[in-house]
Amino acid sequence: MGIRTYKPTTPSRRHMTGSDFAEVTKSEPEKSLLAPLKRSGGRGTRGNITTRHKGGGHRRRYRLVDFKRTKLDVPGKVIGIEYDPNRSARIALIHYADGEKAYILAPGALQVGQTVVASNRSIDPVPGNAMPLKDIPLGTLIHNIELRPGKGGQIVRSAGGSAQLMAKEGKYVTVRLPSSEMRRVLCTCMATVGQLGNEQHENRVIGKAGRSRWMGIRPAVRGAAMNPVDHNNGGGEGRAKGGKPPRTPWGKMARGLRTRTNKRTDQFIVTPRRRGKQSGSK
Repeated sequence: MGIRTYKPTTPSRRHMTGSDFAEVTKSEPEKSLLAPLKRSGGRGTRGNITTRHKGGGHRRRYRLVDFKRTKLDVPGKVIGIEYDPNRSARIALIHYADGEKAYILAPGALQVGQTVVASNRSIDPVPGNAMPLKDIPLGTLIHNIELRPGKGGQIVRSAGGSAQLMAKEGKYVTVRLPSSEMRRVLCTCMATVGQLGNEQHENRVIGKAGRSRWMGIRPAVRGAAMNPVDHNNGGGEGRAKGGKPPRTPWGKMARGLRTRTNKRTDQFIVTPRRRGKQSGSK
């Protein structure tokens, strides 16, 4: 009887992949910077479902991240880089010279032992330092950008994200956002220097339904698989192709319909983001 030989199988394309946590240096969070986090389950104040496909998920505690960087001109030492279950980017634990502790978003180039500082004047544009946009050199990569002075960073806060400072004119600066949108921002707004870490987050593969449930995502049923009474795309004999354009369960166009109508903020958009499959389309 012959000897059986087994060839190694190649990994499936659906193999679950995730972050390797190579940049994470600290496993336990700082207890003084934790807060309870209650989940809504997608339900509003009346108990009705207002957001579909939300529920369950692993229990989390919120990390109090300092988006405002109000600790001005006080140097802080990076104690560790941590995983935050509430966001895709990593966070860094900072010990300030006066004894206070805080979490900030961790740029990819930030190292343990490095000193960072926030100031309302011009300082060295090294990753992790925060300063007004008017004092940051042109071409610098930035993140955690304020849209209103003193409100704290609102945009460019996800893993691998960075905007670029393109121009300065009067009381405004022009930044190019990750979406390719060119936007004017008040020069007195604060921003942090550097590109955020965990750049490989966009390459992750969820791999199985259970992992989505850990993230608090409930199953979604295709509208085309429903009956007409349940969805605008439902019904038909067999698999209906074409004819009805894709719509939401409430009758609105599901793809391509522009719903952004904030004239108060749209005035600051110099060049809108690219839309559609053609990268050169306006």
